[in-house]
Amino acid sequence: MAQFRKKPVTIEAFRWTGDADQTEDPIWIVEAIKRGDVMFHKLPLTMTIATLEGTMSASPGDWIIRGVKGEIYPCKPDIFAASYETADAPPRDLRTALQMAAGALRSMEHKSLVDPSSPITFVGDWAHFGTMSMMRSRSKES
Repeated sequence: MAQFRKKPVTIEAFRWTGDADQTEDPIWIVEAIKRGDVMFHKLPLTMTIATLEGTMSASPGDWIIRGVKGEIYPCKPDIFAASYETADAPPRDLRTALQMAAGALRSMEHKSLVDPSSPITFVGDWAHFGTMSMMRSRSKES
């Protein structure tokens, strides 16, 4: 069976507290509440969100995500932590780091160095994309 890797995408999200301590209410969630796509229920305290897959429920502490196409959906904290990191954090793996570096180079004057259609290939400790190569750093644990 073929295996697939999730593409690195940037999303917007906030953690719903479910109480008066909620300090972050992005405009997109306020607009969804006004449209009636997001509703609140007291017993048990939940937020319901109309999604393309049907109505989904969020509990206090869950993350509320706005995806790449503007879709809104809840995510449990453990799944969120395993799937996302802050956009300004260093990437978790070499492939993501190289994709970010290639994107930055493409947007600068060094466009000729990186062909956008170039795949990233790995040979031993080296990763190659276009005319560039990068050696994987070794941590003290390896």
